[in-house]
Amino acid sequence: MSFVDDDDDLCPPNEEEELSLPRASINKIIKEIVPTIRVANESRELILNCCTEFIHLISSEANEICNQKNKKTISAEHILEGLNKLGFSDFTRDALNVLNDCKMQAAKRRRQSTRLENLGISEEELFRQQQELIRQAREQMNEEFQQQQYGLQAQTIENKENCDDDDDDDY
Repeated sequence: MSFVDDDDDLCPPNEEEELSLPRASINKIIKEIVPTIRVANESRELILNCCTEFIHLISSEANEICNQKNKKTISAEHILEGLNKLGFSDFTRDALNVLNDCKMQAAKRRRQSTRLENLGISEEELFRQQQELIRQAREQMNEEFQQQQYGLQAQTIENKENCDDDDDDDY
C-alpha cells in the first residue's frame, strides 16, 4: 500500500488502496491503549494506514512462505514464520498467546453449540424418543378426528330426528 498525497485525491484508488481496516475498530484500539489522550484525525488516519500496511506486509510474506511449502492455505505457522523473517520476532510470543486464546474460545463455542453432546443421550435414544413423540402425536390426532366424527354423526342423527319430528306435525 502506498501513501497518497492530498493532491492525488482526484485519482480513483487502486484495488490495493481500497483494502483497509474499519475505522471504528482502529478508534476502539486507540481508545483502549490511550484512553486519556485525544488523538487527531490525521494521526488516526496514519495509524489506520500503518496497521493496514503491516497486515498487508505480513500477509504477503506468509503467502510467499505458504507457496514455497506448496500449501494452498495460509496457516498460523506461516504467519509466525513471516513475522520472524521480516524482523518482527518480538511479536511472535504475543501472536502465539492470541492464537491459543482464539483456539480455546473456538473450542468452547463448539462445545456449547453441540447440544447433542450436552444432553448426554445417544443419537439412537434421541431418534427413539422422537419416534415415540411422533407416534403419540398421531394417536392424539386420530382420537381428535374420531371424536369429531362421533360428534358429526351425533349431530346428523339429532338433525334427522328433529326433521322427522317436524314432519309429523305437518300432517
